[in-house]
Amino acid sequence: MVDNNVLAEKTLNFAVRVVKCCHYLQEEKKDFVISNQLLRSGTSVGANVHEAVYAQSKADFISKLSIALKEASETSFWLVLLYRTDYLEEKVYVSLKSDIDEIIRITVSSIKTTRKNEKYMGD
Repeated sequence: MVDNNVLAEKTLNFAVRVVKCCHYLQEEKKDFVISNQLLRSGTSVGANVHEAVYAQSKADFISKLSIALKEASETSFWLVLLYRTDYLEEKVYVSLKSDIDEIIRITVSSIKTTRKNEKYMGD
């Protein structure tokens, strides 16, 4: 685990929840197609954030976070779809959706801050 990195910790915790949710969807709801999509995108968010922590440059950092942001957006889509098709209960949906929305906000802010600092520093 990356010490003192709020986004890395949040995305790891979110990935754990996604894995457990997908296990539930596969075991209880017998859904394998959408749950696999959620599993792929929901765990990819954290993987890309963790890669960004060790980026080779600011440009690489922004690139990895941008990929994480796209995966987070896709994850949000799958959560909405699962909820609207009655595969996810409202309580689970609201909790997961709130978490991914927060991750999206933090990721956008991190990208903007890095771009701003990059321009300021002349990199």
